[in-house]
Amino acid sequence: MSQFAKLLQRIKSLDKGLRFEEIRKILDYYGYTMKGPSGGSSHKTFRKEGMPPITIPQHDPIKRVYVEEVKKIIENEESEENDE
Repeated sequence: MSQFAKLLQRIKSLDKGLRFEEIRKILDYYGYTMKGPSGGSSHKTFRKEGMPPITIPQHDPIKRVYVEEVKKIIENEESEENDE
């Protein structure tokens, strides 16, 4: 199993030790772009056309509520891939 597949499994299992950069890597893969406010906030917003934005604080480890949101994104993306 590749490192990327292992990372996907960690997110799907709601691993408590996920880091911001790991979440960013997954969202980048699915076409989300990261924007940060110019005011020095630690919150980053990920956007993808046609999808609602997701805002995640840049702290380690990532809180479960944010991992759950990313898990929903992954499940949605996978279901769209299977529909094609």
